[in-house]
Amino acid sequence: MRILHTMLRVGDLERSLRFYTEVLGMRLLRRKDYPEGKFTLAFVGYGDEADTAVIELTHNWGVDKYELGNAFGHIAVAVDDAYKACEEVKRRGGKVTREAGPMKHGTTVIAFIEDPDTYKIELIERKQAR
Repeated sequence: MRILHTMLRVGDLERSLRFYTEVLGMRLLRRKDYPEGKFTLAFVGYGDEADTAVIELTHNWGVDKYELGNAFGHIAVAVDDAYKACEEVKRRGGKVTREAGPMKHGTTVIAFIEDPDTYKIELIERKQAR
């Protein structure tokens, strides 16, 4: 078994696609409209769905906002340098909600950003071995 995808409901699909592709550098892997169901699915990620987990963005036509509730935590993304990643996110118009730095009670460097629908994304610094 393996994780295939995480689904997020989004209010403005085009805005969310711009965020995930232009700010986070993911690729749009596939997109399909379901006119009879009045929704669109778009899958984004860093690699092919056959090999990596991806994010499914679900846009229900006519719904422009969701209440996120308090059960969902965040999506985590590995980065080489969390400080540089935060600067790049801001340069590309993204919102950093917690600047890069060591996690509380630990040494791992993390940061948090927010997508256009206010879903939290944790950036976790994982230096590549050289």
